[in-house]
Amino acid sequence: MSTTSATAQQTPTGGQPAEQERVSAFAGLARVMLLGFLRDRGTVFFTLVLPLLFLVLFGSLYKNSSTPQVKVAQVGAVQLLDQVPSEVHAQLDKTLKITKYSDEASALEKVRKGQLDGLVESGPNGQVVLRFSASDQVKAGSVQAILSSVVESANQAASGKAPSYTLAASQVEDDSIKTIQFLTPGLLAYAIAMGAVYGSSFTLVTWRKKRVLRRLRLTPVSPLAIVGARVCVSVLVALAQTGLFLLVATTPYFGLKLTGNWWLIVPLVLCATIAFMSIGLVTGSIAKSEEAANGINQIIVLPMSFLGGAFIPLDVAPGWLQTVSRALPLRYMIEPAKSVLSKGGGLMDVLPSMGILLAFAAVMSLIASRFFNWDDA
Repeated sequence: MSTTSATAQQTPTGGQPAEQERVSAFAGLARVMLLGFLRDRGTVFFTLVLPLLFLVLFGSLYKNSSTPQVKVAQVGAVQLLDQVPSEVHAQLDKTLKITKYSDEASALEKVRKGQLDGLVESGPNGQVVLRFSASDQVKAGSVQAILSSVVESANQAASGKAPSYTLAASQVEDDSIKTIQFLTPGLLAYAIAMGAVYGSSFTLVTWRKKRVLRRLRLTPVSPLAIVGARVCVSVLVALAQTGLFLLVATTPYFGLKLTGNWWLIVPLVLCATIAFMSIGLVTGSIAKSEEAANGINQIIVLPMSFLGGAFIPLDVAPGWLQTVSRALPLRYMIEPAKSVLSKGGGLMDVLPSMGILLAFAAVMSLIASRFFNWDDA
């Protein structure tokens, strides 16, 4: 009887099932990592606050941006411009701002300095002379295209014949599209990359220096539980970043308009976080100190952000830059994020990118396992 009682008393306290122990270890590790993140004010600032400040700054600067006018100086009488019908002139004013100058030399100097985009004056035999600076190829192309259109229209009107063709131009995006629609995905990707890369690398370096990993190795906790806990914390931080960005960007001040499938940003963020974490696992495995990890991370994250399209739209980037960006994981978050947040994209716009991000994470994780050490010894 006493033996039976002793056995009965030992059953609930003698040890937890293995599965329950693993769950408890995972939850404990995740809690420690999350508390460590929240207590580190510097990490919280650079992960959550700084990227949000970028969104507010750039969003405010470009909140009311639109296609800029081309500024042209008119020297003397130019019949082509002086005799433009009033209804045509009203449309032309939207893209072409004409300022009359009497001094050709001063107007040319302003064109050279970029203060004006071109100078127009009359030439012999009805010729319209345009002089522009080649330093800004975009503005040079714009001013030539606009004036060529005006000349063509004037020639058609002078011929006394109705034009054979008419042009009805319109943009593919909704007229209400604002710059914030394109700023948000890029800056969000930058924020998530920063948080995931720095979070995973600093955890590895700090825990290795403080011999925490060495102690964990002597416990029943598996490496999978450690990585899983880090993934859990990074995902929670990334989702918090996403929520904050969308909350701020959709305020009336910025006016971000989400498309119907905007929720697809959530699985995309999860895959991107895992991909960026894998970079941090590599740098954290290689680096011997927090300072070294910080330097390596900056060398990777900042160029990747610029080349991947976080700050510079890839649509206007040189061809070689667009080619380089295809090798960077950041591009495969930014492009589909723009699609589902701003352009009405659907599942097939994010699935290929999600697959690429997970494949990238698998490769980088294998590389990280090659360099991983439990301690500095």
